[in-house]
Amino acid sequence: MVKLEEQLKNPVWYSLNETHKKFVVVYDGVQFYDQEVCTFGSFFDESKTEKASGQYIKTTDSFFFVSENQTPLIDETKIVLEKKIDGCQMVLKELPDVSITEDIVLLTDEHIDEVYNLIWLVMPGYYRRRTFEMGNYYGIFKDGKLVSISGQRMQTNLFIEVSAVVTHPDYTRKGLAKQLITHTTKEILKVNKTPILHTNKGNLAIPLYQKLGYELTRDMNWWLYRKI
Repeated sequence: MVKLEEQLKNPVWYSLNETHKKFVVVYDGVQFYDQEVCTFGSFFDESKTEKASGQYIKTTDSFFFVSENQTPLIDETKIVLEKKIDGCQMVLKELPDVSITEDIVLLTDEHIDEVYNLIWLVMPGYYRRRTFEMGNYYGIFKDGKLVSISGQRMQTNLFIEVSAVVTHPDYTRKGLAKQLITHTTKEILKVNKTPILHTNKGNLAIPLYQKLGYELTRDMNWWLYRKI
C-alpha cells in the first residue's frame, strides 16, 4: 500500500486507484473521474496529458487537472485554460472539543436535489448530481428546508476529504458550518482514516479550518480547462 504522505501528493490519482476506482476513466495512462460524477483528472507524467485531455474533453464541456507542482500540457486547438486556482491542502492535526448543538442528519438519495440546489446557489459551477455518490453528506434543516451541508469527496483507504461545506446565505454566521465540519471530521476518524480538505489560498474560511485542527500542508493547484 502507498503511504499516506505519498497519496496526499496526488489525491485524485489515488482516490481513483482505491475507493473510487469504479468511477475511473483512463486515457493514455492519465486518470479521470467519470464526468457524470466529478470532472477531476490526475497524472504523474505531464507529457501524456495533451493527448488524454483531448479524449476526455469529448465527454464534457470542462474539467480540472489537479496537481501539486506539475503543469499539464493540452491541445490548444481543442482546449483552453479558463483559470488556474492556486489551492492548498489541509490535513487534520488534532480535533478540538467543539460543542454540537444542532441536529445533524445523514443525507440520503431523497435529498440529492436539495443538496445540488444549495451548492449551486452558494458555489455554482462544479458540483454534479452524481457527486453525491462520492461519500457521505450531512445536513442541517431549518424551517423544513436544508440550509447547511458538508460532505465527503475524494477518498482512499487512508484518507477522506471534507468538501461541499456550504450554508444558505440566510443562515450564515450561526456556527452551522463549524458544527458540520466537526461532525464530518469525527465520522472520518471513526473509520480510522485521516481527514483532509482542499481550498484556495486566501480563502476567508482558512482560519476556521485551523481552529478546527486542520493545518496547511502543501499547495494543490486546480487547472480549469474548457472545450473550445
